[in-house]
Amino acid sequence: MIIDLPDTTVSQVAKQLVKLREEGGAVALGRVLTLVIAAREEVAEEAIEAANDASREHPMRVIVLTERDGEARLDAQIRVGGDAGASEVVVLRADGEAASNQESLLTGLLLPDAPVVAWWPDNAPEEPSATPLGRIAQRRITDAATAKDVRAQIESLGRSHAPGDTDLAWTRLTYWREQLAAVLDQPPFEEVTAVEVRGAASSPSTALLAAWLQLALDVPVRWAYEKRDEWDEGIKSVRLSRASGDIMLERPVPGDAVLTQPGQPNHDLHLPRRTLRECLAEELRRLDPDVLYGRVITEGWEKLGPPETGE
Repeated sequence: MIIDLPDTTVSQVAKQLVKLREEGGAVALGRVLTLVIAAREEVAEEAIEAANDASREHPMRVIVLTERDGEARLDAQIRVGGDAGASEVVVLRADGEAASNQESLLTGLLLPDAPVVAWWPDNAPEEPSATPLGRIAQRRITDAATAKDVRAQIESLGRSHAPGDTDLAWTRLTYWREQLAAVLDQPPFEEVTAVEVRGAASSPSTALLAAWLQLALDVPVRWAYEKRDEWDEGIKSVRLSRASGDIMLERPVPGDAVLTQPGQPNHDLHLPRRTLRECLAEELRRLDPDVLYGRVITEGWEKLGPPETGE
């Protein structure tokens, strides 16, 4: 069910939510958090779809805030039932002066005594924790993959990092980190002496994986971008050098990988690019600061050298 509230106020939206709850059409009980999405209209629907899917694991209230140019006006839309997954979605489209105070737009719609998570699907602010939305949120989610210069975006995230910040470029690394950790947890238990990471120039995950390995192994890490016409989707390969030989985890094509180890047959692995829904759901599983991400984006990145020229 979708209810449109044109030219409205936050108070009227809150009253409509109460009315829906009293009529049994929407239930706030059982909601574990409020997810606030600050997005351009062009990407808002994709973000809502991902939030609706994630809500089946994390029942929540979703508030979507889009800002537009125009005379002062607030249009709202409430989605419940089949149009909102296991959540209730409130879409706020604010024009002009109505968009000047984000905190006042949101305060009356937040679930009481529930944590707040802020998500910028694109166009993340330079310092998320210092924004009005960031100040009321326990967790703040950005996505460096949407930036024009992903390397510069990672540097910016490192400079402005505050406890509670995270980025979906880091979340997309979960499968790679799990696989590499599993390999090193098997005999022979030799020290890694060198690392090489290669990936697409459009992928901030390439740099973050190199920074994580730099932090975790404290060995020389080389990293490079593949030529755009040869590889343009995420991480291409990771090579770990040890005395007995190299361990190679490489994707010959997107979605599939081959693990090569000395003295063992090659292993074919399914290593797909994670969906937006999967990444969002993973981030919503924890509301405490991701300390490891904080160390990677600051300490690991500072230790990492510049990429080799591969384009």
